[in-house]
Amino acid sequence: MKTIFTKDLANKKMFITREFSAPLEQVWQAWTDPKILEQWFAPKPWKAKTKTMNFKDGGTWLYCMEGPAGEKHWGIAAFKNIISFKSYESLDSFCDENGKINQEFPTTQWKNSFSETANGTLVEIEMTFSNLEALQKMLEMGFETGFTMAHGNLDEIFNTK
Repeated sequence: MKTIFTKDLANKKMFITREFSAPLEQVWQAWTDPKILEQWFAPKPWKAKTKTMNFKDGGTWLYCMEGPAGEKHWGIAAFKNIISFKSYESLDSFCDENGKINQEFPTTQWKNSFSETANGTLVEIEMTFSNLEALQKMLEMGFETGFTMAHGNLDEIFNTK
């Protein structure tokens, strides 16, 4: 399956769609359980490591992407509007290891939607950026390649179950 990226520069949005060959419950869990998220969210050879996660409205996921040389890039996702097995939103920011947001990097609003298909589960993501420069910075940082690789990691998890 292929990860598809569509950009709407006029509205500072990026849309991502990806179908996974797994039931809705498994895909939902892979996106909301930190033990599973850590197994796929970072593109190899990087690893995602959770410091804290409370998946509920008003909760957060504080995590780092750790590189092969031990370098760490911290992020925090603040969750809202969770509808189990259907959708959730998050405000994602770069931060320090204590969750203090780094204003030099873009903050992005994510809306993740999940729906059953004949072959598995479709995940649709709408990312909204504060300005066009923030969207472009994410692209320059290799977001498309990295997120596509992460989806490949998730495929591997589903293929071993």
